[in-house]
Amino acid sequence: MSVSTLATTQSICSPLPVLGRDVTVPLVTGGEVTYAALDYAASAPALQRVWDDVAAYAPYYGSVHRGAGYLSQLSTDLFENARRTVGEFLDCRDDDQVVFTRSTTDSLNLLAAALPSDCRVFVFETEHHAALLPWRDAHVTHLDAPRSHAEAVATLERALADRDPHGPALVCVTGASNVTGELWPVRELAAAAHAHGARIVLDAAQLAPHHPVSVRELDVDWVAFSGHKLYAPFGSGVLAGRSDWLREAEPYLAGGGASRKVTRRTDGGVDVEWHDTAARHEAGSPNVIGAYSIASACKALTEAGFDTLVARERYLVLRVREGLAEVPEVRVLSLFGDDAPRVGVISFVVEGWNSSHFAAALSAEYGIGVRDGLFCAHPLVRTLLGSEPQTQGECGAPEAAPGEKSLNAIRVSFGAGTPDEHVERFVGAVKELVGSGARWNYRTEDGRCVPDTAFPGTASPDTSA
Repeated sequence: MSVSTLATTQSICSPLPVLGRDVTVPLVTGGEVTYAALDYAASAPALQRVWDDVAAYAPYYGSVHRGAGYLSQLSTDLFENARRTVGEFLDCRDDDQVVFTRSTTDSLNLLAAALPSDCRVFVFETEHHAALLPWRDAHVTHLDAPRSHAEAVATLERALADRDPHGPALVCVTGASNVTGELWPVRELAAAAHAHGARIVLDAAQLAPHHPVSVRELDVDWVAFSGHKLYAPFGSGVLAGRSDWLREAEPYLAGGGASRKVTRRTDGGVDVEWHDTAARHEAGSPNVIGAYSIASACKALTEAGFDTLVARERYLVLRVREGLAEVPEVRVLSLFGDDAPRVGVISFVVEGWNSSHFAAALSAEYGIGVRDGLFCAHPLVRTLLGSEPQTQGECGAPEAAPGEKSLNAIRVSFGAGTPDEHVERFVGAVKELVGSGARWNYRTEDGRCVPDTAFPGTASPDTSA
């Protein structure tokens, strides 16, 4: 379906208000422009609703669980209500636990620390490093990147069939790729895992901000996501799901809050009775504001309606993809093909350009913020790029190991707060840069490509300030 057809057949909502939507940034060619934040996959801007909720609570902030005063009691209620709100947002089962962490990375490291000692872990090479790397004490099987949903399920089924069926096993899979934006067949992978006696954890960092996530419907055992990708700042994350492995594991951190009772022994040591609730893995003073901001974002997205948000994002994805398709030098990266459903995350390379150089020009000359590199998913990006060399360009290419090609890509990502104008400016900028080249000279500084003020190129910097 084309952009024009989609726009006429569906009611496209306005973007949700976010912080920074009116921020202006200087251009090396002179003047200023409203910043186009198109790096949502790294950190999404905070929803205005979230910021307002946090600001309203901030004067009442207090310590939780251990205070008798009014503010402590209020903060405790707010913190525990946030836990319930997140559980409802994820459609958790009645006996699931919701543990507040620092991020998706922290959540998956917590789960890794809670695995039974003889657990086997199965993870595709396509995962973000947050899901690829935490399983250091387990026997890990890394699965090759599939090229279709059916191949993903078949690959997992073969791997699980070859293991000892009596031992514990865990499958870790993303819901939406942080590189290609493509949706993964989570429900089918969960069914395959359970059919072979394995459990499954869903990395929903890129899925939860764009699509509803139901633990029950997807039939996953755990789900992990980050607040900073869900329009909620302050460095919090969530691990939600089955309680048994979490309850039986040693606390992720040892300290106050995780312990129910601590007594001295006659030999001088101490005995500890740990909580068996989510508090078992939340030692120390928790990030109450971070948890509250996640809950506020969950409410805001639910009230906005995911059907409407998904429809608008589909429109933006089509606009970007149609625009990039008009530039022969651009190649969009994909595992599952052009027709695969995806969220607002698109990575690509441009023939004749080093990706760092291209991203720097988008920022310096057009006020557009994107990301370049390997996106903390090195095996996946290298698989997608294969052995194709990238032109080094004037600057920005990271040093390659001896005998290895320098490979990196450009990622544009957007979401519920993205105005149409930002997408249109991006598409136009890509066409201009490919067609006419950069208007400025660039150099490498501390591994990054930056505008060269000593040799500005055809334009002159604005010296009026």
